[in-house]
Amino acid sequence: MKPAGTVGSDMPQSSADLVSIPVDDVELEGMLEIPDGVSGLVVFAHGSGSSRKSPRNNYVAEVIRERGLGTLLFDLLTEEEDRVRENRFDIELLTDRLVAVTGWLRGQGATRELSMGYFGSSTGAASALRAAARREDVDAVVSRGGRVDLASEVLEKVQAPTLFVVGGDDTQVLELNREAYDELPGERDLHVVPGAGHLFEGEGELEEVADVAADWFAEHLR
Repeated sequence: MKPAGTVGSDMPQSSADLVSIPVDDVELEGMLEIPDGVSGLVVFAHGSGSSRKSPRNNYVAEVIRERGLGTLLFDLLTEEEDRVRENRFDIELLTDRLVAVTGWLRGQGATRELSMGYFGSSTGAASALRAAARREDVDAVVSRGGRVDLASEVLEKVQAPTLFVVGGDDTQVLELNREAYDELPGERDLHVVPGAGHLFEGEGELEEVADVAADWFAEHLR
């Protein structure tokens, strides 16, 4: 895996802001980065046990920004909430948070008019799909190794073009993704990374995830 900051010297210049997003009675911290000439924004919904500081998520975000798109990496839970393991799997709570953050972005001058997409991994992918089913202004979704079965009852309501990226050796999750793929009503694709496990830790695997995700967002958020 490439370390953060090695994407490319020709990456568009961007502004980076640490933001504090009020949701219910808590403040969710995030890093909002918007390249010059931005056409769309990708909001990251990470899985259980991960965070906005994850080197893996940040690498994918850098590749996406290289395509002229903005990114928001934020924590769905506060540090105190994250200490309660059950909260990490409270998909309804995580979905409500993602929907609320999207609403906040729609109220900010710099992001109000941007096309918007979700990148969800593991359980975060279920929240991304559930949020996309509730908001008509979501223009694309990418799931990486997603527990998309946790959104099974709302898949028929997801109209945003959706890409599932799954490791070929992540057999259980791959089967769940294939079943979910058949339930989606709109534009969709399933990309299998040969030989990859759930975390895409092999040589070149995360790079492949980042490239296909960035391509999907670049196509649908312009």
